[in-house]
Amino acid sequence: MKMNDLIRVITRTRTSSLSRAFCSSFTRPSGADVALKNVTRSNFEPALAELRQHVREADFVSIDLEMTGVTSAPWREAFEFDRPDIQYLKIKDSAEKFAVVQFGVCPFHWDPHSHCFVAQPHNFYIFPRQEIPGGGDGISYEFLCQTSSLEFLAKYQFDFNACIYEGISYLSRRQEEEALRQLDSAYKDEFPDSLSHLRNGVDTQLIRMADILFSERMKNTVSEWRAGLLRERNGGSEFQGSISDVNLKFQTTFFHMRPALAVNGLTSRQLRLIKLVTEKYFKDLAYVHATGETFAPQPLIVYTDSTTDRDLLMREVKACQKKEAEMKIQAAIGFRHVIDLLSLERKLIVGHNCFLDLAHVYSKFVGPLPLTAEEFVSSVQTYFPHIIDTKVLLNSDDVLLHIMKKGSTSLSKAFGLLCPPIAPSSTSSGLADKVRVKVEVQVDDQRFSNWNSGAKHEAGYDAFMTGCVFSQACSHLGVDFDSHAQAVDLLNNEKLQKYINHLYLSWVNGDIIDLKTGKSAAESLGSTSMRHRKIVFSNMILLWGLPSKLKAKDIRDCFLKVFGTGSITSIYHLDETAAFVEFSKAELVSIFLELKDSLERENDPISILHPLSKILEGGCVHAASYEIYKEICSSPKSELLFVDQAKAVGVQWKTKQLETAFKVEKHENEISERECQINDFPDELADSLYPSEVQLSK
Repeated sequence: MKMNDLIRVITRTRTSSLSRAFCSSFTRPSGADVALKNVTRSNFEPALAELRQHVREADFVSIDLEMTGVTSAPWREAFEFDRPDIQYLKIKDSAEKFAVVQFGVCPFHWDPHSHCFVAQPHNFYIFPRQEIPGGGDGISYEFLCQTSSLEFLAKYQFDFNACIYEGISYLSRRQEEEALRQLDSAYKDEFPDSLSHLRNGVDTQLIRMADILFSERMKNTVSEWRAGLLRERNGGSEFQGSISDVNLKFQTTFFHMRPALAVNGLTSRQLRLIKLVTEKYFKDLAYVHATGETFAPQPLIVYTDSTTDRDLLMREVKACQKKEAEMKIQAAIGFRHVIDLLSLERKLIVGHNCFLDLAHVYSKFVGPLPLTAEEFVSSVQTYFPHIIDTKVLLNSDDVLLHIMKKGSTSLSKAFGLLCPPIAPSSTSSGLADKVRVKVEVQVDDQRFSNWNSGAKHEAGYDAFMTGCVFSQACSHLGVDFDSHAQAVDLLNNEKLQKYINHLYLSWVNGDIIDLKTGKSAAESLGSTSMRHRKIVFSNMILLWGLPSKLKAKDIRDCFLKVFGTGSITSIYHLDETAAFVEFSKAELVSIFLELKDSLERENDPISILHPLSKILEGGCVHAASYEIYKEICSSPKSELLFVDQAKAVGVQWKTKQLETAFKVEKHENEISERECQINDFPDELADSLYPSEVQLSK
């Protein structure tokens, strides 16, 4: 669903609840002491000023995002067989295609007098609205929506009206730089309003009688106004300030201390003609557009004393226009001021399973995502050098794993088990005697020790839960907050050092990436891996264009008939049109590709009876090694079915073989090589390598 479609749907259902939503900066759900501080563009400036102070005083800041979707196609979901580089490409695709509609920011600071953490949860509604004309490089005002994600948000009473009509817009750093570059380019000439191209264009239009008559009339009108000014200067009668024969569309005013004729109520074409007439017939007059913060651009014909005065006026106009454009660009930065604040203060950022969140932050507020995970983690560290993933924390420590009952480490479950005094309807962890860290909430000038916003799955509340989970986890790890008279130095705490900058790249298979090195860190943390075994990617073959009726068992049976028992390790389906086959030996990949090519080339009765014919039915099945999967995933396109995606990317060949380490020297005798391969495998495999010859001899 495109953004325009979403707006139309929501506009139809817009009710008076929108006006009620903004009567206060926060809403009070029933039974709650205080609610979340919601921030929209109407109260963004004061909220930002308040947040600056909170972040400066914070010991850490937790964040959370709500998005319009996660995966742009079923095959782009995270799978067990995805390598880390593939996982990053899928995360990159998600961050580039979907929008962030809510951003939760919750600073936590330790209060040594009350012996508790004080949290200030902020819930920002954001929306990628176009605020500057033309835009900059890479600016996109479209995004995708997953219906399941919208249903999820709606289930938890997400205010779509607040997002679209009052959401805070933003520019990324790259977009700001590009907008400023375009601005400098537009104003680099001595006079930005060069009319050589316009003059030529309008002259060719004057064959129209209406244009000729209008131009002549305007020539006379401007001439009359100019003559009146000169008479007044020479001591004649006072000029009245308007010209009656054009229905008060022209009125005398002043611009930069010079007499000027304001032009009102004319079309853009008529204004272009007036501009041409002014420059062609009146050397002491200048046509300009006056701009200001409180009024729309006003066309003016300004009288100047000399050519030097005219040039000075044009430079003044140019400077004013450039300053006005720069102010618009600065105003369009919007919510990115929050991101710049977090980056500038270099605070510890805490998230829960937050690699995708970071990718969104980079894509929306920094610039286009790098092509590889290594480049991304290197770049993101320059903006956010200290990050902790609470999901990594919960899965890497034995004490915390025990508290979580070695089960799900979702945010809501962790909040319920670790923070029962705060979490509503929490499940007892059996550790009631364990001293927990006290957390109080401050919204505006009010502070509460018993708080429940009732806003589960709002970004601000989820950011608050993340911070609470982190504070309790720190306590279980042995971090002593009471020993600090002032701020808590969590960045240098030895008990947290091994967790900082270690994030789950993919929770599905347990891959953890070290943001400092770009390499895997799961083993060093002792984290529980989701992979049941190590996958050998060089042993895998990718098939697409498969008959939709084929199940994993059918594919396995076909291969086992050809290559023998134990030859296939696993079958993984991407979707109904594509699957991975993992062989037990790397050399079987090349053998299968050669065999497939041979069967499809011969296409004789014996080939049709071959066990693989059930898979290769119709001659539409494509096969390639794992690297082609990476190539297809790296494309910005996203077709619903993988077979269509491969076609859209331009992968047209039937069989693709890549050079691999197991291949013999290319000058080795081909016949001898095949004989050795046949001797090393069961009879049924030998039959499959030479189907026609072997079966005919039998």
